[in-house]
Amino acid sequence: MDGLGIVPQGVSHVRGPVDKPLIEVTIPAVLAETVRRFSGREAVVFSQQGIRWSWADFAAEVDALAGGLLRLGLAKGDRLGVWAPNRPEWLLAQFATARIGVILVNINPAYRVHELEFALRKTGCAALLLAERFKGSDYVAMLRDIAPELDGATPGALRAARLPDLRSVIVMADAAPPGAFAFGDIVASGRGVPRDRLEPLTDTLAPDDAINIQFTSGTTGQPKGATLTHRNIVNNAAFVTDAMAFTEEDRLCIPVPFYHCFGMVMGTLGCVTKGATMIVPSEGFEAEATLTAIAEERATALYAVPTMFVAMLQHDGFDAFDLSSLRTGIMAGAPCPIEVMKRVQSGMHMREVTIAYGMTETSPVSFQSSIDTPLDKRVGSVGRIHPHVEVKIVDEAGQVVPVGEQGELLTRGYSVMKGYWDEPAQTALAIDADGWMHTGDLARIDPQGYCNITGRVKDMICRGGENIYPREVEEFLYTHPDVAQAQVFGVPDDRLGEIVCAWIVAKPGSAPTEAGIRAFCKDQIAHFKVPALVRFRDELPMTVTGKPQKFLMRDAMIEELGLHSIETA
Repeated sequence: MDGLGIVPQGVSHVRGPVDKPLIEVTIPAVLAETVRRFSGREAVVFSQQGIRWSWADFAAEVDALAGGLLRLGLAKGDRLGVWAPNRPEWLLAQFATARIGVILVNINPAYRVHELEFALRKTGCAALLLAERFKGSDYVAMLRDIAPELDGATPGALRAARLPDLRSVIVMADAAPPGAFAFGDIVASGRGVPRDRLEPLTDTLAPDDAINIQFTSGTTGQPKGATLTHRNIVNNAAFVTDAMAFTEEDRLCIPVPFYHCFGMVMGTLGCVTKGATMIVPSEGFEAEATLTAIAEERATALYAVPTMFVAMLQHDGFDAFDLSSLRTGIMAGAPCPIEVMKRVQSGMHMREVTIAYGMTETSPVSFQSSIDTPLDKRVGSVGRIHPHVEVKIVDEAGQVVPVGEQGELLTRGYSVMKGYWDEPAQTALAIDADGWMHTGDLARIDPQGYCNITGRVKDMICRGGENIYPREVEEFLYTHPDVAQAQVFGVPDDRLGEIVCAWIVAKPGSAPTEAGIRAFCKDQIAHFKVPALVRFRDELPMTVTGKPQKFLMRDAMIEELGLHSIETA
């Protein structure tokens, strides 16, 4: 990955190496080849459920579910939603839908009634596979709120006014509620479907067929359904695991959510491309369950966002876990503080941990560090460009900027999504006529080709005519000895347009003050960048993938200050 052809030549325009060809096959073809090569090796471990499947076992379960979905009447191009945490049923659905060309729709397990209705209606899901409940969420009750007709429906023949396309509801439970199927019954019915009925369907699939819809967590408006193909995610999964030198000997612990690319592309599908074992420690992230799974299963790799790593490192019994089997993994989703990286490399033995950057619309990874990237580049950048991907950094006029200058990151290549589902206008805004995906991220590329993400175009603060990039202020705040986490954003102001606000999580045992933070900044950064407002919080609002939700912080400050709206520059 750090090979020739990726060092920029004066301008911020780089192309990844192309010596390794793209994989031009479908997801079921990749799985079939792995099963052929490693049939008896361990494929999957679900620690909480006590499940262990060899590759042959896993393929048989996938085919049984695929057969059951066929018997429900699902056909190529239909959509099936999955609304659940990391459970065996989710993993089987990922590969069973791909087996028969049904498009998998990932539904965030944190969604509530309004969001669920939007996702199902937008994609026209014909079937929904859901958990009965998880933590405080009663999924079946929420579905009934939208589709009260479920209780009186014949399973497989739902007619709901608010969900006109939904016919079949499959619940992950021993006994199905009224109007729904139990997951086990669908699998049992599919075991009688012969492979020679499945194979002809699989043979009709093409690498450029849409196979997955993932909703972006937009900060404004409704989420958009990024539509991904076999070609998109098979290749990205393969290149991500190439960067970590994965083989069939690796065992990957996956505490990140399946519904996101991190879990189901970089994680599960990545393992399938190499024959590596998938280890799923718990339905949702739990530090102790993850540490236990790593130690007991002798995991060689771990995926997590920085906040997950911090939670594991701060676990009271951390020193009691034998993590010596760990070698590599990925830290992604948010910037990595250097002290956290040092502890991950030493205390968790992850000397070859990598950093990755991407977005759902690009399948997801565009940049990744390698297993031997120097520490300063590992924490100060997101690595170098992925194979078969092209990236440029442009200014507001669309011109490529010189190396080292900041601008918007645009990407092009096999990884760019097919488009936003049923949103041609939004797709055209995101992907221009030349195929460039406009990420909305601000970035710099250095002379060695390493990329540094510096913020979001929309997050830029305009204070009295001065443009302020929050990431720059955040990086400075991280140098304060009492600051564990910091997020900076703009708040509306009558005189200046916007002023700078910082939300901070203090390190345990410390008690920083607003005056102290401001004094720390004075004369160290430009006066207009010094936060006018500082608030301390026990935790910051983040997505499950570790991305800060600045719009929630901004909304909270608007309410606190009694403002009515925010006008962004």
